[in-house]
Amino acid sequence: MSDAVRVRVPAKVNLHLGVGPLRADGYHDLVTVFQALSIYDDVAVAPATTLSVSVTRDNGRGSGSRDVSDIPVDNTNLAARAAIALGEYVGREPAVSIDIVKRIPVAGGMAGGSADAAATLVALAALWKLDIDRAELVELAAGLGSDVPFSLRGGTALGTGRGEQLVPVLARGELHWVLALARDGLSTPAVYRELDRLRDNGSHEVPEGDVDPETAHPDALISALASGDAHAVASHLHNDLQRAALSLQPTLRRTLRAGVDAGALAGIVSGSGPTCAFLCADEVSAVNVAAELSGAGVARAVRTASGPVPGARVTDE
Repeated sequence: MSDAVRVRVPAKVNLHLGVGPLRADGYHDLVTVFQALSIYDDVAVAPATTLSVSVTRDNGRGSGSRDVSDIPVDNTNLAARAAIALGEYVGREPAVSIDIVKRIPVAGGMAGGSADAAATLVALAALWKLDIDRAELVELAAGLGSDVPFSLRGGTALGTGRGEQLVPVLARGELHWVLALARDGLSTPAVYRELDRLRDNGSHEVPEGDVDPETAHPDALISALASGDAHAVASHLHNDLQRAALSLQPTLRRTLRAGVDAGALAGIVSGSGPTCAFLCADEVSAVNVAAELSGAGVARAVRTASGPVPGARVTDE
């Protein structure tokens, strides 16, 4: 694959995720603050006789993806759909091989599938030497999934609509995270359905480890990010989907408590879960928290990461 174009693309964490009521079209209005983290998938796209997808997990570099066997490798794969969409947009047949090396957890609430779709768009645009700018790629990305545009852009951003309408957010300094990877994945649609069920049942009680959605707004978080103060950021982390994720996987409560007990400033379920993300005061603290969590037996694996980092980028590796 010497003629392949290789792209590295980061995972994401939602520092704030506010979820509106279920809409008539089956979606929810979102207000979210994304941050791209230094856990990456690598995607290589090369000319071929037909469109194909292969997925392998990286056994080095602290792979977060334990099992990739459940990821489809047909045209339902989001990366394949990205290639088809770009091909239709520019009038070319997407006869390419897409080879994905997974490190972002599968079904972990960290946008692994969306990241691979974004990487495929960038790689294919480079492979075909297209005269296409990022704005056009972002528009295509929005048609593929709510998180795909952010995977293209990276950094820190405020997302509205379904999360695809992005505005950059100033984030001074570097934030240090510990990710506790759960033993079992969670389906994003299932988590949203559970949130709708809890709301329809009139469940207004705030479970342990959750935040009252009536008092959660991203304005204070955005100000904290601009200050560069990790302690201030920690006090404003919020996820409306957290109570649904905890309802489906109650063991996550123990994980969240263990991370804070180990010294993290705060813990939150990442997106639809079940990965738990812990914000730490600095890099040394993150290493210590990761060591404590690794020994506590509350997660399948533990990783450290920092953010923000750039979105999908062509690489020589």
